[in-house]
Amino acid sequence: MQNTAPLLELNDGHSMPQLGFGTYSIHDVDLLGEAIESGYRLLDTATRYENEAEVGRAIAQASVPRDELFVTTKLAGRDHGRENVRPALQASLERLGLDQVDLYLIHWPLPNVGKFVETWEALVDLREAGLARSIGVSNFLPEHLDAIVGATGVAPAVNQVELHPYFPQAAQRQADASRGTVTQSWSPLGRGTNLLESPVLRSIGEKYGLGPGQVVLRWHTQIGAAPIPKSATPERIRTNLSIFDVTLDEAAMNDIAALETGVRVGGDPAVHEEF
Repeated sequence: MQNTAPLLELNDGHSMPQLGFGTYSIHDVDLLGEAIESGYRLLDTATRYENEAEVGRAIAQASVPRDELFVTTKLAGRDHGRENVRPALQASLERLGLDQVDLYLIHWPLPNVGKFVETWEALVDLREAGLARSIGVSNFLPEHLDAIVGATGVAPAVNQVELHPYFPQAAQRQADASRGTVTQSWSPLGRGTNLLESPVLRSIGEKYGLGPGQVVLRWHTQIGAAPIPKSATPERIRTNLSIFDVTLDEAAMNDIAALETGVRVGGDPAVHEEF
C-alpha cells in the first residue's frame, strides 16, 4: 500500500499535505518522478532553485493527475516590489508548465530592502486572480507577519521556516499559530549538522522501528509542523514518508526537545539578503 501524508487545513479553506518533498538542488526529473510515484503529493520548489522546469516535467510525466498534486514555488528576492510580482509568477508558471500553483511564497522578507509589505499586497491580488490557490511566506519573523497582516488583513496560509530539533522555533510556531498560519519546516533534518547521528534519536528509533530521520520527521508532524525533507536516495524518499503509523510517546518527544541548541544552519531572516 502506497503511503501518502495526511492533509492539514489552511486558513483560506484549502488543504495541504503535512509532509512534502523538498527539491532544493535536485534537477533529476526521474528522481522527482520517483518521489511522486512513492506517494508524495506536495512538491516544493522556488525560482532560486533553478529547477522549476524539471519539476514541471516530472509533474507532466507522472501517473498522478495534476489535481492530486500540491505545487509550491517561491518569489525570488530580486522580484520584490508590486510591479515585479505578477511577471515573476507568470514566468514560474511557464517554467512549471502550469496554469496555477497551489502555494506561492515570498522566499525571504529582505527587511533592508523594505518592499515585503507591498510584495505581499501583490500576492493577495494574485490569489484573487486565480494564479495562486494559496499564498504564504518563508522565513518571516513575527514582526514581519505583523506588518503584512496589518496592511492587508490577510494572514499567510503558510510560513516556511528553518525548523529541526536543534532549532525548534517554539516562539515562531506560536506566532504562526496565533494567525492560523501553518508552520512548514525547511531543513527539517538539520542539514549540515550531526543531528541524525544523535544517540537519543537512534535509541528512540530502535524502540519504534524507525530510522533517526523518520523519528525526526514524526516529531515535526506531532508538534503540528509540516516538514519538506529532501533526499536523492530512492529508498530514503520512500521511508521518509512512512512515518504516520507510529506515534512517539511523551518521553520520546521530551527527549527530542532536549536536543535544542538554538543554533541556525541557515540565514537569520532579520538580516539575510538573497536575490
